[in-house]
Amino acid sequence: MTTSLPTTRVFVFLQGPHGPFFNALGRMLRAAGAQVWRVGFNAGDRAFWFHPQSFLPYKGKPDQWPDEIARILDARKATDIVLYGDTRDIHAEAIKAAHARGLRVHVFEEGYIRPFWITYERNGSNGNSRLMDMSIKDMQSTLELSDMEAPLPPAHWGDMRQHVFYGALYHWFVMFRNRDFRNFKPHRSMTVTREFRLYLRRLLLMPFHSLDRRRATWRIRRGGFPYHLALLQLEHDSSFQKHSPFTTMTDFLSEIISSFASGAPRHHHLVVKAHPLEDGRVPLRREVRRLAAQHGIGKRVHYVRGGKLAELLNEARSAVTVNSTAGQQVLWRGIPLKVFGRAVYAKPEFVSDQPLVDFFGGAARPDSKAYKDYRRFLLETSQVPGGFYSVRARRQLLRHVVDMMLSDKDPYDVFKSGTAAPRQQLRVVT
Repeated sequence: MTTSLPTTRVFVFLQGPHGPFFNALGRMLRAAGAQVWRVGFNAGDRAFWFHPQSFLPYKGKPDQWPDEIARILDARKATDIVLYGDTRDIHAEAIKAAHARGLRVHVFEEGYIRPFWITYERNGSNGNSRLMDMSIKDMQSTLELSDMEAPLPPAHWGDMRQHVFYGALYHWFVMFRNRDFRNFKPHRSMTVTREFRLYLRRLLLMPFHSLDRRRATWRIRRGGFPYHLALLQLEHDSSFQKHSPFTTMTDFLSEIISSFASGAPRHHHLVVKAHPLEDGRVPLRREVRRLAAQHGIGKRVHYVRGGKLAELLNEARSAVTVNSTAGQQVLWRGIPLKVFGRAVYAKPEFVSDQPLVDFFGGAARPDSKAYKDYRRFLLETSQVPGGFYSVRARRQLLRHVVDMMLSDKDPYDVFKSGTAAPRQQLRVVT
């Protein structure tokens, strides 16, 4: 992989995933010869950045941020900005300022193919990704330059507990150590105190939630009925809020359950699966029961609390989602999929365009060959093996992503040029 001279590079980090990943990434970039600065907006950002000389606390009000980020980029002679998620207001403003100065914008996100990979792109992710404008034919043409086999996922994943733990710890710092950041406003509407309580509650109740989930899954698998899956997302997630036609998850559930009642055969059931990080801020189980009873199908609708999707997918007839990355697991198994929002995988070759009532009545199967080509293209470009939260996953991720950031080209152009380095699969991330 061709890289530019790192001595000319100055990286300005904004907000990252909860935990120490951004700190480790900054340390490795400094080892490569680059300058690294971190803008922090609260005590949680400061707590996970272990290089105080390069920490730049932002203590101003939200409406002062556009001028301040412009000043920071100019004063530090920045060449690059680094951030996690591109839709929160402070990041959207920073991207505007960076583009106005011709800077590189490095965007991290959770993996489009989860949970064993993360997403690294330039300039935007999800509905703002370059993938939105790429056709399957374009990807297939590029794949002709490579004869590498797509890596298979490992058999074990151990990131969830660390994810929840770092989320709780981050919000603890914001709650109790935020005196220096009195003007800080979270990008979500919920208060930091409420966020912390939800993280802590979820961490403490994980064993009980696991038992509830296993019991519900066992009943469905033993039920002997055909079923369809509705894959929920976090209502406050940026992909749902910024790239979908719905405002609340209840709106989505209302659409799904009413269409299922009208279109599905009477012996079919609907399984509503919550997101693995659902924390109870929305009373989803209650809403599912209410809507199912309203449409007279209370005994045919089931709610499953989070957990892994594979056990339920193996025998599902179809799946519906807004734009969840779980849709990739559906397509990987050749199961019909209907999406409502903007998603990087919403390609006509393998996502249904049927009206939802007709979809539940008899969904068309996806083009599995086209999807496998799409998946292989992602694994050769923007999907990097590793994770943000567990120690081994971070090590695996750093082995690959630093060189990708130092490259003059983004991952898609590097692969098209035929200079991409081969990648290894993530084997164990406990």
